[in-house]
Amino acid sequence: MSDTQAQFAVLKQTADPAVVDAISQLIARGEDRELNRINLLDFAARYGLDEEKVISAFLHSARLGLFDLTWNVLCPGCGGVLGAHNTLKSLRHDDYNCALCAQGYEASVDDRVEVAFTVSPRVRRIAAHDPHTLPIWEYNRQIFWSSGMDLSEESIKRLVDEVSLEAIELPAGEKAVLSLQLPNQFVIVFEPVTHSAHFFDVQGEPTRERQQFSIVFNKLQAPTGSTVMRPGPLRLSLENQTDHRVLPAVWVANDTLHELLGKRKPILTAKRMLSNQTFRDVFKADNLNVDQRLKITSLTFLFTDLKGSTALYERVGDLAAFDLVRAHFHALLEIIASEKGAVVKTIGDAVMATFIRPEHAIVAGLRMRAAMAALNAERGREDLIVKIGIHEGPCLAVMLNERQDYFGQTVNIASRVQSLSTSQEIHITGSVIESPAVATILAKQAIRPIQKEAALRGIADKMVVYEIP
Repeated sequence: MSDTQAQFAVLKQTADPAVVDAISQLIARGEDRELNRINLLDFAARYGLDEEKVISAFLHSARLGLFDLTWNVLCPGCGGVLGAHNTLKSLRHDDYNCALCAQGYEASVDDRVEVAFTVSPRVRRIAAHDPHTLPIWEYNRQIFWSSGMDLSEESIKRLVDEVSLEAIELPAGEKAVLSLQLPNQFVIVFEPVTHSAHFFDVQGEPTRERQQFSIVFNKLQAPTGSTVMRPGPLRLSLENQTDHRVLPAVWVANDTLHELLGKRKPILTAKRMLSNQTFRDVFKADNLNVDQRLKITSLTFLFTDLKGSTALYERVGDLAAFDLVRAHFHALLEIIASEKGAVVKTIGDAVMATFIRPEHAIVAGLRMRAAMAALNAERGREDLIVKIGIHEGPCLAVMLNERQDYFGQTVNIASRVQSLSTSQEIHITGSVIESPAVATILAKQAIRPIQKEAALRGIADKMVVYEIP
């Protein structure tokens, strides 16, 4: 049995069989570019598979060495990869700059950091493992642009035919001269390897005189510059002072370019990965550095606590109470994972969990309440009463006590809201109930939230909260 066969044998024990079969087929029959920076949401859609099962299977695959996982910082403007990192710990605090868009962006884990998977060279060697051997347009498609760009063969053909005036491969230490006819449009000289660009603002009366301009590519990322030119002939001199090839192309910033750059596919974001239970379980070592802080603009927190657990131990005895509490945890944790959430930690009889969207948390909360009712019905006693609170808002992803955790007022409020519950009711905040998806869920179940004001410990002003009876 080969190493790869052995890895797949182990994978079948931990991942969904249908997903494992799809992964096996992709590795065996997929084109090289299909195995580079795999977009898991696109993969799930193409094979008709559940997204959560796909994410879980690829995470286990990466842990086994079948795939390499990367965290790619994206430009929201053009979809380019501004930085590719093998670990979340490598994300920088300062801005990432996009030369093509002439903008700087913070690496927001909400939507600007994608998680992608590339087949390991030990499993199958693909062209992208040696990116400097890729043809110009494949380098752009596979290395510069992210897995969220919807760049079909037709799109690449249009990029070449309708956008590009010229594109060349310039070896290390070489020079080249391009003779161009500048149109009366904005023109960009973009080089994806060094990630540098120069803009020509072409305006005014056309000229027959040949204009001249020189660009030098070096090891330092060149600042984006702009030069006014007139429509007409241009002699563009290029020099490569790096120790590898460069791939400069001259593009017209026309409607076709903007249309192609606007074609996007959903991506697996870092925020979603951080709220994935399999990732938290399997990649504990690939979390943040102790001094690292990642801003998240929106995350939903769900807190639970088992009411009267001390009295429960007194009433039914240690052994019976322990079994009940364990059954309660098993039900809650299973529900959290199935609703696309992740357990951050348990504290005594309490659970702290995160969800990427409020509707997932509210469904989880309602299911938790029903699960406790079912467990109580089996025993014929109301022994398990879970208090639940849900809040959504901004926070920081941090490392606390050697565990990836969250910090901020949103976390504090979610915890305090949970403490308002006295029985099986769920308490949620305005940011949760304002979600259209949450309103739809409550309406379908004929649940009418009860609005009230509450004073929360540690929060200066009273808050409007909603009780889900």
